[in-house]
Amino acid sequence: MQPLVEVEDLSVDFVTRESRVRAVNGVSFSMMPGEVMCMLGESGSGKSVTMRALMRLLPPKRSEIGGRIRIAGQDVLAMDDRALRRMRGGVVSMIFQEPMTAFDPVVRVGDQIAEVVAQHRGVSRREGLRRALELFDLVRIPSAERRLQAYPHELSGGLRQRAMIALALSCEPKLLLADEPTTALDATVQIQVLILLRSLQRELGMSVVFVTHDLGVAAEIADRVAIMYAGRIVETGSVREVLRSPLHPYTSGLLGSTVHDQPRDRALETIPGAPPDMRALPPGCSFAPRCPQALGECASGPPPAVSPAPGRVARCLRVAAPQQPEYA
Repeated sequence: MQPLVEVEDLSVDFVTRESRVRAVNGVSFSMMPGEVMCMLGESGSGKSVTMRALMRLLPPKRSEIGGRIRIAGQDVLAMDDRALRRMRGGVVSMIFQEPMTAFDPVVRVGDQIAEVVAQHRGVSRREGLRRALELFDLVRIPSAERRLQAYPHELSGGLRQRAMIALALSCEPKLLLADEPTTALDATVQIQVLILLRSLQRELGMSVVFVTHDLGVAAEIADRVAIMYAGRIVETGSVREVLRSPLHPYTSGLLGSTVHDQPRDRALETIPGAPPDMRALPPGCSFAPRCPQALGECASGPPPAVSPAPGRVARCLRVAAPQQPEYA
């Protein structure tokens, strides 16, 4: 089986008259059909920029994308505008962090979904509205027919997020990008949306990239996780392996600073210092100035990616590669 997503040495630079900022630096990963991967990391680590680069949603005049992106066998960076429009929604869709800014505030929600369906499927507006009603039922919006006539501001936060999911699923994409879709919701609604997304993923057989900074969310929804720091993926592996036995000190710091699976009588740890200035990254490991396990060599150059076991990769000098057997 061929991977659905192949990303190799992805870089994203934001360019202004004053400076150049490398927000994503050498990111590589692949995904199989039906797989769910979570991207974890602090704010500013490059997670959302990576997601937008996959759909080429970054402003072309102020950003430069390098590397290679292939989705469903297509070279995304080589596509013209027409091919991009066909890919967006038809092959790849995104659930944005704040649906209020993703929906047009002066157009009814049902009409917005119907327009997307009509454009990608070549059907009438009536057929598009019928599909929108099916989707509202699929994402379990109560009184679905009445909600189709609502404007975005007339829906609650939870219902807007469900409508955003319906919009993203309207053309049955192969890959769904979810950019922190539960951040603005209260805890009860968060759980409902997570359960809904996971059940829809299994029902429709989609691949999903879920961006979050919540380790509890990753534990509930993901098959695999990628830990990002300062624009790089510093550790990858199955969600069970990474959360139980982290390899990179940054992953350990994230686990120690969250309430997930922590004893009630244990004080939460903090990661000292602050993330680096992306305009002037240190020459070595970007986490070294904050790392309690840093070595002198960590400042000399970026650490190589090491795979100590199948499916596990970490960028840390303290992670040992497996020993090769010696033959006489």
